[in-house]
Amino acid sequence: MHIPGYAHATIRSALPTVPTSRQVSALVCCFCDDPFGKDLAPVPLGPTPDSGLFGCRPCLTRLVTQARRTRDGALVLNAKQFQAAAAEWEARRGRCLAELARVHEAAEAVRQLAEKGELEARRIAWLYVSLESAFAWATDDLPEPPEYADPDDSMLRDGKFRLDLEMISAREAVAERLVYHLINEGMPAEPEMCEEFECPEGCDGRHDTDHIDCGPDAVFEDLLEHGFEIERAESPPYTVPVSSEEPGDRKLSEEDMATVLTHFGIDVDDTEALLSAAAVGLVATAWEEGLDEVIDGADIVPSRGEFRAQWSDLYRRARTALLSARERPEALLAFQAVAADVDLPWAGGSRFTLRSSGGPTEEFVKNVDNRVWFTSKLIREQGWRTAVLHRATSAALVGPDHFGTPGWPSTVATIMERLAGLDRSEAPRALADLPKVEATLLEAPDRLGVDALNWMSDHALFV
Repeated sequence: MHIPGYAHATIRSALPTVPTSRQVSALVCCFCDDPFGKDLAPVPLGPTPDSGLFGCRPCLTRLVTQARRTRDGALVLNAKQFQAAAAEWEARRGRCLAELARVHEAAEAVRQLAEKGELEARRIAWLYVSLESAFAWATDDLPEPPEYADPDDSMLRDGKFRLDLEMISAREAVAERLVYHLINEGMPAEPEMCEEFECPEGCDGRHDTDHIDCGPDAVFEDLLEHGFEIERAESPPYTVPVSSEEPGDRKLSEEDMATVLTHFGIDVDDTEALLSAAAVGLVATAWEEGLDEVIDGADIVPSRGEFRAQWSDLYRRARTALLSARERPEALLAFQAVAADVDLPWAGGSRFTLRSSGGPTEEFVKNVDNRVWFTSKLIREQGWRTAVLHRATSAALVGPDHFGTPGWPSTVATIMERLAGLDRSEAPRALADLPKVEATLLEAPDRLGVDALNWMSDHALFV
């Protein structure tokens, strides 16, 4: 079906913000939710003919007609009225941007004053209170662009995001300044303590961040006195030097991430290998990481075969979404829709759903949304390669028995050696043809089916 250019904006505005898994899988129309079948064929809307969203011909015909009427009606609008409205929006947006920039400068100034430590703490506190007030006035009820404005105009959104980052830095600096002020005011000057703190000669016992180092364990020992016992975790064999999952003021270091990935045998110059590792990282952090809390509180838990099947399916979706996100970061929503769907039966023929498990799913869904949002934001702010490097690095400590990792082909070779030596007379049919089993394991393990994957897990083939 041919869709004229003037109808693209109308169709795009009618698309669901967060599509359902059935819409992404081309089972139902993304506009009317009617199921596709013999009499209702899906029309692909992109980003590729095989992935993205799909609409039915009646809905698309209706939207094209609506767009044509809007276009024809716009031709007879009073040009002066339109220009006046556009000018009014431009002026309003300009005022909002100027106010955001003004508060941004104020936040930067407060941060610098707090870091220098020259102003008294009370004055810093008042500056902070007034800064928060200015921030609230500048960001509350920011206007949305009108319908006739460019839908891709992100100037206000980006200005708000940059201000949020600077406010985080200002809050940290003020908090640090006031904390040490309270510590110093709450205790008498004790110069005899300075020897322990390695203070400069002549110190009067008033301390700051560069004087005091309590060591790595003091906070845990202090919390124990208040009833909070935090066990020491075993150190991993290699520490991944990656920033937290929140965008910061400085860009993530591609050099550090490349070092980590090289250490784990991932060629950072091989885009295909890097993309595969990034897909593993996205599934691990967005889906698997939040899954533990659901399973811990569940009445029904998935089998090992069900877990492996769902992992494999989500990995392929993550890889496709990340590849499409190179041009359109919002393409990651296709992965998000499936990964966060608690009512969707898992892959491999499973009937398990997170909703039916009885476990808490709210934090799980929030984790998926947050991780996908951060990845798309990273693409917009720092570029697709940096985002892929970051996601690939987060996958560096995932075990080699996961589908999509660099060690998976070797794992499959070992599995096939063990499988060939087993009595498979009572094994599921899917495991009868060994060459086919090997090819399926390498390409899409979930297509073997949950029964076959459970049988293999029960016989310790994935160990």
